[in-house]
Amino acid sequence: MPSPRLLFTAAPLLLATALALTGCSGAAAEPETTSTPAPTVGAGETIVPSAEPEPDDTPQAAPPTPTCTEIVSAATIAGFESVGWTHREEPFRIGSMVVEDGIQCSWADFAVPGGPLQVFGWAPLEGSDAKAAQRDLTAAGWLRESGDEGVYITENPQMALTRDEDGYGMTYLFGDGWVTLADTKQSLVLVERPQA
Repeated sequence: MPSPRLLFTAAPLLLATALALTGCSGAAAEPETTSTPAPTVGAGETIVPSAEPEPDDTPQAAPPTPTCTEIVSAATIAGFESVGWTHREEPFRIGSMVVEDGIQCSWADFAVPGGPLQVFGWAPLEGSDAKAAQRDLTAAGWLRESGDEGVYITENPQMALTRDEDGYGMTYLFGDGWVTLADTKQSLVLVERPQA
């Protein structure tokens, strides 16, 4: 005969196991079935509701609003700041046209009149507005070049205050839905377009 202590310890364990097993072996609930009424002949059409998605009323994200410290790299900014340069933010302009949601930034030591200056800009610009801006610039004597990234419109080198080693002065780069600007064509590589 087993000892009473063993029975006292084993009894609750056996009871718990038995309850667990009977709970697992219960009859499964029948899945609820629904049926779609079939069309009937001669009695008109049976209308079956369609499961169309609800319209999404969530507002679309607005395009990012860039700042002067976001359209150039942190390393470029650190270089400017190390020589005492600060920035001034202005609306993005192409000739007399102001491009909404764009930004144009001038970096310099503004305490030194006539000192060196660098200009960077970015703006969203689509289709006909981009074509009109390009047309206006070329009509004013700017030069047009096609490149791998888009269309470059650069000021006439004879009129440029600053030129890169290839002779390019202030230059716009028109891409797919955007335009960038720098004081030289070479400096366009420093402009970082905002991500959507």
